[in-house]
Amino acid sequence: MTELHRPPADTLGHTLSARYLHDLRSLLNQIIGYSEMLTEQAQEEGQTGFVPDLQKIHTAGRQLVILLNAGDPSLTGAAPRDFGAHIAAVPDMQQPGPPTEQPASKIPQASQALVLQALILQALILVVDDNKENRDVLSRRLERQGYGVVMAENGHQAMDAVRAREFDLVLLDIMMPEMDGYAVLQQLKADEALRHIPVIMISALDELDSVVRCIEMGAEDYLPKPFNPIILKARIGACLEKKRARDCEVILFTQLQQKHKRLQELEKLRDDLTNMIVHDLRTPLTSVILGMLTLETVGELDDIQREMIGIAISGGETLLAMINDLLDVEKMESGSMNLDYAMLDAAEIVAGAASQVASLFKNKNLTLVRQVAADLPPFRGDENKLRRVLVNLLGNAIKFTPTGGVLTVEAHLAENGQSLVFSVSDTGEGIPPEAFERIFEKFGQVESRQGGRSMSTGLGLTFCKLATKAHGGDIGVESVPGKGSKFSFTLPLVPPE
Repeated sequence: MTELHRPPADTLGHTLSARYLHDLRSLLNQIIGYSEMLTEQAQEEGQTGFVPDLQKIHTAGRQLVILLNAGDPSLTGAAPRDFGAHIAAVPDMQQPGPPTEQPASKIPQASQALVLQALILQALILVVDDNKENRDVLSRRLERQGYGVVMAENGHQAMDAVRAREFDLVLLDIMMPEMDGYAVLQQLKADEALRHIPVIMISALDELDSVVRCIEMGAEDYLPKPFNPIILKARIGACLEKKRARDCEVILFTQLQQKHKRLQELEKLRDDLTNMIVHDLRTPLTSVILGMLTLETVGELDDIQREMIGIAISGGETLLAMINDLLDVEKMESGSMNLDYAMLDAAEIVAGAASQVASLFKNKNLTLVRQVAADLPPFRGDENKLRRVLVNLLGNAIKFTPTGGVLTVEAHLAENGQSLVFSVSDTGEGIPPEAFERIFEKFGQVESRQGGRSMSTGLGLTFCKLATKAHGGDIGVESVPGKGSKFSFTLPLVPPE
């Protein structure tokens, strides 16, 4: 007769299967959870006679969990420890008594505030677990804390639930048939509409490696079985508070986008109205200028009359130039202006611009020095736009240079040999460094004028900047207050497509 040998007690943890341990912990979790809730209910209803027995059940369940964990080599990494010594090391397990809870004073005040806020906001939580009793224990605990709860018994039900309604949190068990917690978590984080929902994993102590994997996949936190009520409340509360902070950020960002869109619509309406008014002003202003020019043919005019007509014509032409600049700036900013490219000669562009402002030089007794390098290669560009750039720069230099001063206009090949450099220098009052960027912007010029500083005329410099950039070049300024300024712009010999 063959003798049956019972395995030694110290190898018991090695012979238990992982599934068996999981099932045992699930049952103990139910015992502990139900005993906690029944104890609380008995105390609330005044049935204190049941409390001692319920506390004994709760303590026994906790002791069994400790014994089970101590005998599980997957947790200890060695042979089972002395169970009695292990129990003795846990004070609240030595004598029957109520579930030990951390005093409220031990919980940071910030965490208490987060939990209270979460309770007030009535969060909706999805509990996913294939074990009915586990779902029931956890759901009742959450409902007693003031949360709304929906339950799902497998991964497929969980995905259907999150797609059907909005949840603030998902409590997700790892080990489930058909579709486990990994697969559910992966689908949640892969879906743009669902990835914002925080997920707390539900795990037994022997699944900590799995928990780490879930955290790396995007889970917010984990809850070990059996559930400690204090840890349950704190972790869920903190997780929900982070969720609500993110929700607030999304709402504020959406509102900001809506306001920005409305602002863009109002700016477009303003620009369209401005363009319409400015465009309509150009026709009557042109008529006024032409009328002034024809007065000389009507009859003899004395010197005073000619002077007044000249002033009126000059003012009208200045105003018309400002109107044209404004319309061209708006077209360039919107990308609706096309450049009329042709092969150009730098010396001819400089000469044409100088001739347009010759009368202004004469009136202020200014000297213009032209320094155009010999044999400059031809380049492609819009002749009208580039001549206007130089005219605007020369006009500004004339305005801010005192009588008898010197202006210099230059053109030479850049060091890289791929572009031309044009510049206009003056001996005027100069520009402070902090205004270098602002003077090229429309609204920067408005700020300068409001501050009592006038460093440019109309939108001339804004036009210069946009026109040079449209050609693939750039513009800048060098200046020392009291010693003059130098505006330079570059143009590639071959503009970009």
